[in-house]
Amino acid sequence: MNAHAAILPILIPFAAALLQLAGGRRGLPFQRNVGLGAALLGIIATAWLVQLADAGAMLVYALGNWTAPFGIVLAVDRLAAGMSLLTALLAGASLLYASGGFDSRGRHFHPLFQLQIMGIQGAFLTGDLFNLFVFFEVMLLASYALLAHGEGLARTRAGLAYVVLNLAGSALFLIALGLLYGTLGTLNLADVALRLQNPDHNIALARLAGALLIAVFALKAALLPLSFWLPHAYASAGAPVAALFVIMTKVGIVAILRVQAVAFAPAATMADLLDWLVPLALATLLFAALGALAATRLRYFAAWLVLVSAGTLLVVPSYAQAGITAAALYYLFQSTFVVAAFFLLAELIAERRGKVSDAIKPGPAFHAPWLALGFFLAAISVAGLPPLSGFLGKLMLLSAVRETPAGPAIWIISLTAGFLIMAALARAGSRLFWKHKSDTQPHATPTIAWQPAAAVLLLVAAGPLLALFARPVSDYAARAAVQLHTPGAYVNAVLGTNRHTIIRETRP
Repeated sequence: MNAHAAILPILIPFAAALLQLAGGRRGLPFQRNVGLGAALLGIIATAWLVQLADAGAMLVYALGNWTAPFGIVLAVDRLAAGMSLLTALLAGASLLYASGGFDSRGRHFHPLFQLQIMGIQGAFLTGDLFNLFVFFEVMLLASYALLAHGEGLARTRAGLAYVVLNLAGSALFLIALGLLYGTLGTLNLADVALRLQNPDHNIALARLAGALLIAVFALKAALLPLSFWLPHAYASAGAPVAALFVIMTKVGIVAILRVQAVAFAPAATMADLLDWLVPLALATLLFAALGALAATRLRYFAAWLVLVSAGTLLVVPSYAQAGITAAALYYLFQSTFVVAAFFLLAELIAERRGKVSDAIKPGPAFHAPWLALGFFLAAISVAGLPPLSGFLGKLMLLSAVRETPAGPAIWIISLTAGFLIMAALARAGSRLFWKHKSDTQPHATPTIAWQPAAAVLLLVAAGPLLALFARPVSDYAARAAVQLHTPGAYVNAVLGTNRHTIIRETRP
């Protein structure tokens, strides 16, 4: 039974989407119940997956019993299981928020949302580059429609740019896969690692294919200069859709880590090609911090925070060190929750300010102490102030990179970016909650349904909870990082011990 646990995070949303499409005539309540039930099952299944993966052994699931490298393989280590659980938790909170009324603004929201979850989960769990492409496309096709949910010219324009850029990325992805398959005769990550150590293969072509793959994943992760599309696209999306989109940049970051650590690191194929990530990542971080400072709407501010997180995390792949990766994983977990919370808070605040909406300027007074408290807690986390998890995550990461060649630059730019974000948060908080126009009529505030309120509470609570349970979470992240940087165990688990796998391990 444990062997089938690997496919449950993919199978559950897929079955839910089919059931919602088949029972579409039963109305929105039926689709909501199916979606929320699937979200709960997904959280239970991924929590079980984390428990199984943390026992030490890799879970390898061969669909149709076609073993690697010939069949479709899911390979679940601690990193994949942890990202799967993070996706399930974020998707559950986002779907709960949408069930408060957002899902009624267009057709087929719930099946598309489930397919989006399926694509994200598959991207984290697959052990094959071609199937990574397939899950990327499932994720992106669903996101195209979800971005336009609720209609509106701004969403249509943002959707067009988003579609064009991601289609270009998909075309480049296929070129890279074709080049790699033509060179090595395989796209299975474990088999790529094995064959790259064969001197008969053309390493130069494999390096080119790897560089193209990293470029595609950098586009998904919104690395500068490939990040100009993200703030407008995410700010134009509905709040629960944007909250789920937060993890899509993490798909690109984890893909870079996985390909670099498993497929290319054993043969030292990409070591020098990843050096350019550090300056571009720092440029992305500084650019995003300036964008957050200049943001005139809270939705755009939240979108810039996605780039802040991406720029911080993209420093990591250049250093194949388990300690740095472990700190980055803790930072990834907390930043995903807090940025998603900002998107939900932005919409709830906008609904209470009338025509001023989420503009960061004085508007009509409104009484919502719990929204102010939620904004305050989220602001502390995202600014990296003690005692919440944002401070712990940033401290862990900065401490881990201190001895690296780029350590001083990382410290200077990270602290500068943090100062700019604190200034932006102070300005936004004072104008949204404390400063009011005396000549503005109070806006009739609608009652908040329990679903959006509960969703915001759950995401905001992640900051204090991750600080409270920092030790077990960081310990799990450390074990996941050590396992990731031990590619020999991954290769042997996927290909089987009967294969003569000789893999040079990367020292943690």
